[in-house]
Parts: sequence; C-alpha cells; structure tokens
Amino acid sequence: MLTTRLAKPGRGPHPDRPAGGNTPHTPARPGWHCRVDGQPWPCGEARLLLPVEFRDNVPGLTIYLAGLMYEAMRDLYQLNPHDGPEPEDLFTRFVAWAARRTERAQ
Repeated sequence: MLTTRLAKPGRGPHPDRPAGGNTPHTPARPGWHCRVDGQPWPCGEARLLLPVEFRDNVPGLTIYLAGLMYEAMRDLYQLNPHDGPEPEDLFTRFVAWAARRTERAQ
C-alpha cells in the first residue's frame, strides 16, 4: 500500500509575519485549517493577504501554494489514508483560486 510508505510530515511553514499579538492566518498542521478562524486553509483572509505579500510575483505565489498543497497532501493522506481528499479538490483549494484571482485583477 502506497500510503504506508509516505514520509512523516515535517513541522510545516512558520509564520514570517511580525509578532504583534495577532495570530497570522497561517495553516495549522496536520489538519490544514487556519490558526485564527479554523476554516480550511487558505481561508478567505489568507486569500486576501497572500496576493498582497506576493504583489508582482504571481509565479512565486503559485509555486508557494503548490508546495504547500504537496505538504497538505502528505499530511492529510497520513491522517486519513483511506478517505483522503481528492487531488483535484486540493488543487482547487490551494492553487487554482490564485490564478483566477489574478485573471480577474487584470
């Protein structure tokens, strides 16, 4: 079975935003929900903030999100190997929204 051969998930991304008392809208692993509002990450607020952080670097945002999608796949399939999320659903959740948002902005 492929799922038993997956590497143990790493600790995941750490917030790189300044500490100011506000918890940033970053993913809590291994469940991949927002640390602030508990919604599936990227939550609505993260979807607003991430394009601002990657202003003129849409390819960088896409690569960043694709990397996090890969990490989420590993974590979520490790948590539930028999009923994990569909890859297409994870792509839509993590990557596709950024491309659609960029197209609308232009």
